[in-house]
Amino acid sequence: MDDRPTWARRISSEREARGWSQARAVTAMRLHSKSALPSDDSLLRSWKRWETGAAKPSAQYQSLIAAVFGTVTTSIFPVEGRRDASAELAVTGMETYDILSRLQTSDIDSSMLEALHITTDRLASEYPYMPSDQLLVEGRQWLRRVAGLQSQRLTLSQHREVLVTAGWLALLVSCLEHDMGDIRSAEATRRAALALGHEAGHPEISGWAQEIRSWMSLTRGDLRGVVAAAQEGRELSAGYGVDVQLAGQAAKAWARLGDRRQTELALEEGRKALERLPHPENLENHFVVDPTKFDFYAMDCYRRLGEDALASNLARVVIETGTDFDGTERMPMRIAEARITLGVAAAREGDLDQAIAYGDQALESGRKSIPSLLMVSRDLTEVLRNRYASEKESTEFLERLSGLRP
Repeated sequence: MDDRPTWARRISSEREARGWSQARAVTAMRLHSKSALPSDDSLLRSWKRWETGAAKPSAQYQSLIAAVFGTVTTSIFPVEGRRDASAELAVTGMETYDILSRLQTSDIDSSMLEALHITTDRLASEYPYMPSDQLLVEGRQWLRRVAGLQSQRLTLSQHREVLVTAGWLALLVSCLEHDMGDIRSAEATRRAALALGHEAGHPEISGWAQEIRSWMSLTRGDLRGVVAAAQEGRELSAGYGVDVQLAGQAAKAWARLGDRRQTELALEEGRKALERLPHPENLENHFVVDPTKFDFYAMDCYRRLGEDALASNLARVVIETGTDFDGTERMPMRIAEARITLGVAAAREGDLDQAIAYGDQALESGRKSIPSLLMVSRDLTEVLRNRYASEKESTEFLERLSGLRP
């Protein structure tokens, strides 16, 4: 087994995926530096030590290495940090029963609003793995409860907090409705979230409403619509995490349009924006853009551009970072799409059995965004039909895939 630190293995795999020698990687690092660096011999010695895990790069070199490989520093050198929303709620002294009781008696104060905020954070943190239908029921219930507070007598600040909480819940419900294929409801809820964001003067909520619009456009093949929604959203939410995800959505659209230059420009804009942001407190929240989510977006782009080595390397990163030590998949939807990516690469390399094995693993995922998985699976469908149309295994897999419906 490779017992090197994760960051050392990542440096090696990124370099090898590009077919670079260590000397070529050092040259690339020098091109990204705005200040003078030591000699090539000195840098090469350091690079060799980094790849073996004998020494960890300093902060300066960590950011340069990330830039060389088109990602952000904390993707290769992660900062540990997971917040337990349930534990925070317990600190407030309020369980769900207490919150509901006070909602019914109109007993609204700052602690009550904070408890609602933490509950909303918990629901958004359950999005990656909780069954869609189960989380949708709970999300809609809380949205109705919070929306009902607007009719009560509130101070101006309390009114805004209610609007903000309702806005986040509406965003979550819209995502879940879209995952389940209820496109009309998802769009209506998205518009409600956009209106709540505007009324509350909350650019981040407004930006996420536009991000959902771009995502919906992407899954139905309206690529120009993706770019338009991303541009509008970025104008609303510059400086927030959603700005990074909007750039990622635009990159995915440009990749599907076959425009490599615009794809790379959008990815670089997103990378730089994410590098400037503070490390998020809660990496589990769906409405937080973490470094691994950016790698997930880049993986999709490279697969579409036919850069199978780069896409496969990132797919393995997505699977590793989305899986706990005990094998529990914390990010099953991302992992499913990563497996499709590995399946596409295997099919292009002539390994049909491996391609179908990865495809079946993706279809077996318990938590799915059906529109997104169908969209990504089209890449595997295309290569199977073009290269293996007469193979029984290919035909049978395509039949299984055809049964994947919203």
